[in-house]
Amino acid sequence: MEAAILILALLFVAFVALGVYVTVKVVKGVKRGVDRTLTQARRTVEDTTLRAKSYGPGGVVAELAQLRLSLRTSMRATQEALEAGAREDASLKESLELFRRLSAHGHELDDDLRRMERDPDRARVAEQLPTLRERTQRITHSADSLRWAARDRARRFADDELETLSAQIDIEAGALRHWSAEPSDASSASSASSDASAGRAEQGWPAEAEADRGGASSQGERPAITAPDPRQSHVYSWQKTSRPETTN
Repeated sequence: MEAAILILALLFVAFVALGVYVTVKVVKGVKRGVDRTLTQARRTVEDTTLRAKSYGPGGVVAELAQLRLSLRTSMRATQEALEAGAREDASLKESLELFRRLSAHGHELDDDLRRMERDPDRARVAEQLPTLRERTQRITHSADSLRWAARDRARRFADDELETLSAQIDIEAGALRHWSAEPSDASSASSASSDASAGRAEQGWPAEAEADRGGASSQGERPAITAPDPRQSHVYSWQKTSRPETTN
């Protein structure tokens, strides 16, 4: 009885631990989903705000918004391209690591641009614009180089695979058209079989003739021709029946 109670207690504890584990996993998954949704929503709002500022009247604020928008667009596109390619091509992991180092500089520049947008001293911000523009161009150029190199590599692999696949398909198509050589082969085979049959026939006739001559010579004379038996003669439907002669 005590053993049964102990087993039930252990099962209860195991079920409770399993329930706690599943609950924690579900909560963490939901939290990650919520964080991802909030991050995406905040990013969308920021991009929309920057796009609206860049379309506004020219000035320091509009140029800062354009710099931030181009930086964020380039970095996000490069990150998506490298992460997608690294799942299929292991050699892109080094490029992805280089991008992460570049991304640190990109985040630092984005923070500087954001602070410049809030700075009330527009004249001082205008003096810093050439330096900020140069930093933005350097970072976006590096990010674009990584992204296009990864895309060119993926396209090259796709072209090589397509070329190999086309060659295999051509070989298979040629193998599927093997019937084009069958008629000549079939005609040669039929002519060979007919020649063989004729050869066998020619070989058989002299043997039969020799057998007939041998039988005749063994009998010493040709067999006599006997008259046909009237009882075994056949009467056909077109023959007229002979009428018996009548006497007067």
